[in-house]
Amino acid sequence: MENNELEQLKYPIGKFEKPEQITHEQIQEWIHILEMIPEELENLVKGLTDEQLETPYRPGGWTVRQTVHHIADSHHNSYIRFKWALTENDPVIKAYDEKAWAELFDTRTAPIQFSLDHLKAVHGKLVYLLKGLSSVQLQKTFIHPHSNAQVSLDENIGTYAWHGRHHFAQIFNLIERKGW
Repeated sequence: MENNELEQLKYPIGKFEKPEQITHEQIQEWIHILEMIPEELENLVKGLTDEQLETPYRPGGWTVRQTVHHIADSHHNSYIRFKWALTENDPVIKAYDEKAWAELFDTRTAPIQFSLDHLKAVHGKLVYLLKGLSSVQLQKTFIHPHSNAQVSLDENIGTYAWHGRHHFAQIFNLIERKGW
Protein backbone atom coordinates (compact mmCIF):
# COMPACT_ATOMS: atom_id res chain seq x y z
CA MET A 1 0.00 0.00 0.00
CA GLU A 2 1.39 3.41 -0.97
CA ASN A 3 1.89 6.22 1.53
CA ASN A 4 -0.87 8.35 -0.04
CA GLU A 5 -3.38 5.50 0.24
CA LEU A 6 -2.40 4.81 3.84
CA GLU A 7 -2.62 8.51 4.70
CA GLN A 8 -6.11 8.66 3.16
CA LEU A 9 -7.18 5.66 5.26
CA LYS A 10 -5.70 7.27 8.39
CA TYR A 11 -7.19 10.72 7.75
CA PRO A 12 -10.22 10.30 5.50
CA ILE A 13 -11.47 13.82 6.25
CA GLY A 14 -8.00 15.35 6.52
CA LYS A 15 -6.33 16.63 9.68
CA PHE A 16 -7.97 19.21 11.91
CA GLU A 17 -7.19 22.75 10.86
CA LYS A 18 -8.05 25.50 13.30
CA PRO A 19 -9.76 28.38 11.50
CA GLU A 20 -8.01 31.74 11.81
CA GLN A 21 -11.22 33.17 13.24
CA ILE A 22 -13.61 30.91 15.15
CA THR A 23 -17.09 32.37 14.77
CA HIS A 24 -20.21 31.85 16.85
CA GLU A 25 -21.75 30.06 13.86
CA GLN A 26 -18.75 27.73 13.61
CA ILE A 27 -19.00 26.90 17.31
CA GLN A 28 -22.71 26.15 16.94
CA GLU A 29 -21.99 23.86 13.98
CA TRP A 30 -19.31 22.01 15.95
CA ILE A 31 -21.62 21.63 18.95
CA HIS A 32 -24.29 20.21 16.64
CA ILE A 33 -21.77 17.66 15.32
CA LEU A 34 -20.91 16.67 18.89
CA GLU A 35 -24.61 16.32 19.64
CA MET A 36 -25.14 14.00 16.68
CA ILE A 37 -22.01 11.80 16.89
CA PRO A 38 -23.31 9.25 19.45
CA GLU A 39 -26.48 8.44 17.52
CA GLU A 40 -24.77 8.45 14.13
CA LEU A 41 -21.98 6.19 15.37
CA GLU A 42 -24.43 3.76 16.96
CA ASN A 43 -26.48 3.62 13.76
CA LEU A 44 -23.30 2.93 11.79
CA VAL A 45 -22.02 0.03 13.90
CA LYS A 46 -25.09 -1.51 15.53
CA GLY A 47 -25.54 -4.25 12.94
CA LEU A 48 -21.91 -5.32 12.71
CA THR A 49 -20.95 -8.87 13.63
CA ASP A 50 -18.18 -9.75 16.06
CA GLU A 51 -15.99 -10.67 13.10
CA GLN A 52 -16.62 -7.29 11.50
CA LEU A 53 -15.91 -5.51 14.80
CA GLU A 54 -12.53 -7.28 14.88
CA THR A 55 -11.58 -5.87 11.46
CA PRO A 56 -8.99 -3.08 11.42
CA TYR A 57 -10.16 0.05 9.60
CA ARG A 58 -6.76 0.08 7.83
CA PRO A 59 -3.65 -2.12 7.70
CA GLY A 60 -1.92 -1.79 11.07
CA GLY A 61 -4.83 0.22 12.48
CA TRP A 62 -7.26 -0.35 15.28
CA THR A 63 -10.21 -2.65 14.91
CA VAL A 64 -13.70 -1.19 14.70
CA ARG A 65 -14.22 -2.30 18.32
CA GLN A 66 -11.04 -0.52 19.48
CA THR A 67 -11.99 2.59 17.53
CA VAL A 68 -15.45 2.79 19.09
CA HIS A 69 -13.99 2.37 22.58
CA HIS A 70 -11.28 4.93 21.75
CA ILE A 71 -13.84 7.56 20.76
CA ALA A 72 -15.63 7.16 24.10
CA ASP A 73 -12.37 7.21 26.07
CA SER A 74 -11.02 10.22 24.23
CA HIS A 75 -14.20 12.26 24.48
CA HIS A 76 -14.49 11.39 28.17
CA ASN A 77 -10.99 12.82 28.68
CA SER A 78 -11.92 15.90 26.66
CA TYR A 79 -14.99 16.54 28.80
CA ILE A 80 -12.77 16.57 31.89
CA ARG A 81 -10.40 18.99 30.15
CA PHE A 82 -13.27 21.39 29.55
CA LYS A 83 -14.14 21.23 33.24
CA TRP A 84 -10.53 21.85 34.30
CA ALA A 85 -10.20 24.85 32.00
CA LEU A 86 -13.45 26.31 33.30
CA THR A 87 -12.51 25.91 36.95
CA GLU A 88 -8.73 26.44 37.01
CA ASN A 89 -6.39 29.04 35.56
CA ASP A 90 -4.62 27.62 32.50
CA PRO A 91 -4.32 24.07 33.90
CA VAL A 92 -1.84 21.62 32.47
CA ILE A 93 -4.09 18.74 31.48
CA LYS A 94 -3.31 15.08 32.00
CA ALA A 95 -2.42 13.46 28.70
CA TYR A 96 -2.96 9.75 28.21
CA ASP A 97 -1.35 7.11 26.03
CA GLU A 98 -4.19 6.34 23.64
CA LYS A 99 -2.28 3.50 21.97
CA ALA A 100 -1.74 1.79 25.34
CA TRP A 101 -5.41 2.33 26.24
CA ALA A 102 -6.41 0.73 22.90
CA GLU A 103 -4.49 -2.42 23.89
CA LEU A 104 -6.19 -2.81 27.27
CA PHE A 105 -8.43 -5.84 27.76
CA ASP A 106 -11.67 -3.86 27.84
CA THR A 107 -10.89 -1.92 24.67
CA ARG A 108 -10.01 -5.10 22.77
CA THR A 109 -12.88 -7.28 24.01
CA ALA A 110 -15.77 -5.42 25.67
CA PRO A 111 -19.11 -5.07 23.93
CA ILE A 112 -19.18 -1.80 22.00
CA GLN A 113 -22.55 -0.98 23.54
CA PHE A 114 -20.71 -0.03 26.75
CA SER A 115 -18.86 2.73 24.92
CA LEU A 116 -21.85 3.72 22.78
CA ASP A 117 -23.90 4.25 25.95
CA HIS A 118 -21.00 6.03 27.64
CA LEU A 119 -20.55 8.31 24.62
CA LYS A 120 -24.25 9.24 24.72
CA ALA A 121 -23.96 10.20 28.38
CA VAL A 122 -20.69 12.11 28.02
CA HIS A 123 -21.89 13.97 24.94
CA GLY A 124 -25.21 14.74 26.59
CA LYS A 125 -23.38 16.42 29.46
CA LEU A 126 -20.76 17.99 27.18
CA VAL A 127 -23.25 19.49 24.75
CA TYR A 128 -25.38 20.82 27.61
CA LEU A 129 -22.28 22.45 29.11
CA LEU A 130 -21.06 23.89 25.81
CA LYS A 131 -24.44 25.43 24.95
CA GLY A 132 -24.30 27.37 28.22
CA LEU A 133 -20.82 28.83 27.86
CA SER A 134 -20.31 32.55 27.34
CA SER A 135 -17.91 33.97 24.77
CA VAL A 136 -15.54 34.79 27.64
CA GLN A 137 -15.65 31.19 28.90
CA LEU A 138 -14.98 29.87 25.38
CA GLN A 139 -11.65 31.74 25.47
CA LYS A 140 -10.49 29.98 28.63
CA THR A 141 -7.53 27.70 27.99
CA PHE A 142 -5.60 24.68 29.11
CA ILE A 143 -2.04 23.60 28.39
CA HIS A 144 -1.43 20.33 26.58
CA PRO A 145 1.74 18.77 28.01
CA HIS A 146 2.86 17.02 24.81
CA SER A 147 3.11 20.22 22.79
CA ASN A 148 3.15 22.71 25.67
CA ALA A 149 0.52 24.51 23.59
CA GLN A 150 -2.22 26.66 25.05
CA VAL A 151 -5.59 25.39 23.75
CA SER A 152 -8.74 27.50 23.98
CA LEU A 153 -12.08 25.86 24.66
CA ASP A 154 -13.54 27.12 21.39
CA GLU A 155 -10.68 25.41 19.53
CA ASN A 156 -11.15 22.24 21.58
CA ILE A 157 -14.81 22.10 20.53
CA GLY A 158 -13.64 22.05 16.91
CA THR A 159 -10.95 19.50 17.62
CA TYR A 160 -13.42 17.04 19.12
CA ALA A 161 -16.09 17.62 16.48
CA TRP A 162 -13.36 16.77 13.97
CA HIS A 163 -12.18 13.80 16.07
CA GLY A 164 -15.63 12.22 16.15
CA ARG A 165 -16.15 12.74 12.41
CA HIS A 166 -12.60 11.50 11.70
CA HIS A 167 -13.13 8.12 13.39
CA PHE A 168 -16.69 7.85 12.08
CA ALA A 169 -15.31 8.26 8.55
CA GLN A 170 -12.66 5.58 9.16
CA ILE A 171 -15.35 3.07 10.13
CA PHE A 172 -17.77 4.24 7.44
CA ASN A 173 -15.13 3.88 4.73
CA LEU A 174 -14.24 0.37 5.94
CA ILE A 175 -17.90 -0.64 5.79
CA GLU A 176 -18.15 0.79 2.27
CA ARG A 177 -14.93 -0.92 1.09
CA LYS A 178 -16.05 -4.28 2.50
CA GLY A 179 -19.61 -3.94 1.23
CA TRP A 180 -21.12 -4.59 4.65
